[in-house]
Amino acid sequence: MRSFLASAIGVTCSAAFVLPLAAPAGAAPDTAATSTTEAADPGEVPGSTQSLHLSPLSTASTRASGAPFAEQGLPRRDVRPFSLVGVVWDDVNAELDGTVQVRTRPTGSTHWSGWQDLETHNAEHGADLGTAERDSRTVRGSTAPLWVGESDGVEVRVSPGAAGVRDRGAGPRIPLPEGLRLELVDPGQDPRQSRTADAGPAAGEEATGSAGDGDRAGVLEPAVLPALGKAETEARSEAAAGVAPGARPYIGARPRIITRKGWGADEKLRERAFAYTKTVKAAFVHHTATGNTYSCSQAPSVLRGIYRYHVKSSGWRDIGYNFAVDKCGNIYEGRAGGVTKAVLGAHTLGFNTNSMGVAVLGTFNTSNPPSAVVNAIAELTAWKLGLFGADPSGRTTLVSGGGNRFKKGAKVGLNVISGHRDGFATECPGSRLYKKLGTARTSSAHLQGR
Repeated sequence: MRSFLASAIGVTCSAAFVLPLAAPAGAAPDTAATSTTEAADPGEVPGSTQSLHLSPLSTASTRASGAPFAEQGLPRRDVRPFSLVGVVWDDVNAELDGTVQVRTRPTGSTHWSGWQDLETHNAEHGADLGTAERDSRTVRGSTAPLWVGESDGVEVRVSPGAAGVRDRGAGPRIPLPEGLRLELVDPGQDPRQSRTADAGPAAGEEATGSAGDGDRAGVLEPAVLPALGKAETEARSEAAAGVAPGARPYIGARPRIITRKGWGADEKLRERAFAYTKTVKAAFVHHTATGNTYSCSQAPSVLRGIYRYHVKSSGWRDIGYNFAVDKCGNIYEGRAGGVTKAVLGAHTLGFNTNSMGVAVLGTFNTSNPPSAVVNAIAELTAWKLGLFGADPSGRTTLVSGGGNRFKKGAKVGLNVISGHRDGFATECPGSRLYKKLGTARTSSAHLQGR
């Protein structure tokens, strides 16, 4: 999501085979491409990623020199089917100060879309500075991905920004990051589900519903964790929340949660190990900036696309968010490790420790979030924050890991339910969704019984 500060510092498997992608006639000779497809069980259709290197789009002399100030991109071309698109570059600490626009052609159509903007300042997402995930050699800079639906044609242009923004672009141009590549993600079809997948955990088993727990041999993970009543939730959760015997536990009823198995996460993509923090003191609400054109039946595909983009294109260990909510109010498990546990995410740069990230699928800068979204945020936070004794209507203190608003080590007071922009100078979660967080806080506290 775009940063308010144009000068902000840049922050943000199993065996695979690589096949060359034949370039269509007219493509620039220096435009390379690869497509990676992971192995799958028989009967499953895996996802894939096409990675296309961008080239200068200006004069022949500029193209030959590879000047960093030139507009880069790809002319219209045919590609293998994809549904989600983004742009990445080599240095995760380099910020793309400019504009990224794409045009796409739906599969089976001759009509091209208009130019669509990609959110370029995605640096506020990702693992905290100095962590193993952040320092991995595979981590790259990236735009936010955009969901375009099944398409087989694409055109892209990346224009450098100008230093003199107030002079209407009259200032010197800012170099584009090196190694720009267009990432075209096919989320694949939903994997086959067990006939008993929706049955939930076995009696007496408070399974986290995470694919992480599914690493235990012989454990069948449910596709959906059914909603529980408040009394049953409290009975199961007293020990987790550290509630003294006889004391009143402030925990909301567990909402229905679609697990990673339920939305079809390919567990071969992510790192096998999990990372945890000590507790969950706050929830940061995000939007994914992927657009609002998806249907709720497509939400699992959108999640699989984001997951693949975070891991294969951006180099993260797993999807960054701990939970996701679609525009119909369905709640999804995000990063693996256990829905009841304090899983370390990569959602709010500087404040991933002792927090959780909840991403609403969509873009809410000018569109209002449906009431089902606000209700789902309230239900999810009432339950998950309640497991750790946090009051959704209260305040808490987190220690910054470094970012463009707070220096590393700063103790920052925040609402227990905060927007992404509260921890980082960004538009996320969109002004329309941000305005609804007060309602979510009040509702969440009420659901806890406060």
